[in-house]
Amino acid sequence: MFRNLFANVRAKSPLVHNITNYVTVNDCANIVLACGASPIMADDAAEVEDITSLCAGLNLNIGTLNSRTIPSMLLAGHTANRLGRPVVLDPVGAGASHLRTETALRLLREVKFTVIRGNISEIRTLAAGSGTTKGVDADAADKVTDETLDKTVAFAKAFAARTGAVVAVTGAIDIVADGERAFCIRNGHPMMSAVTGTGCQLSALTAAFCAANPDKPLEAAAAAVCAMGLAGEAAHSRLSRLDGNATYRNYIIDAIYNMTPEQLEEGARYEMR
Repeated sequence: MFRNLFANVRAKSPLVHNITNYVTVNDCANIVLACGASPIMADDAAEVEDITSLCAGLNLNIGTLNSRTIPSMLLAGHTANRLGRPVVLDPVGAGASHLRTETALRLLREVKFTVIRGNISEIRTLAAGSGTTKGVDADAADKVTDETLDKTVAFAKAFAARTGAVVAVTGAIDIVADGERAFCIRNGHPMMSAVTGTGCQLSALTAAFCAANPDKPLEAAAAAVCAMGLAGEAAHSRLSRLDGNATYRNYIIDAIYNMTPEQLEEGARYEMR
């Protein structure tokens, strides 16, 4: 299944509009290129509707939120909804400030999302309307473990049913769920948390997979999560004693670029719940 989803990305090379944060915008563009899709970054309200109308998918990321880009995100989201294009929300740091939390909640109210991807604290904040995070990282108290997995799967399914979106909760164990089914994914490496932007890259990658497979949002999101985790594993295996997180970041992008659909199919480690 994942083989075909990834092959569609390579074959269709969808154009993906990203309104994302300036900390990771270059890495997001490169991960989209690496998977075989095509990125475009535009965040001025005067052009986002035109740009979104040209694209097969939209990725909205609030990582470096500011008052100028909030209207742009809403305009782009409305345009994508009107045209029936998949939209991904990455609510970076929701719960860390009133502005972030309220903006994420407003986006949820006004835009229909195909996938909502974040860490467990961000997703809990959206579900509850308020919450706490460690900056833009998950609160340690929210960590998903084998002991809390069933409870978190049930939470993700319930939130997915409520929003109508696929919910991707990423961390040590990733959960990708709709209202009925959940992929519990165990690809990845702990060092990925030492690289700023692996989550942002994953959201851009997810938008590319969904744009190429609009009729299979759950499976497309799960394939993207597995691909990113598998890339983290492959990249770590290349590191030498003197390499650090900067080299690791580049190796992750290289791993996506060199990954074949067959390698994704064979390397994906998940269970269904």
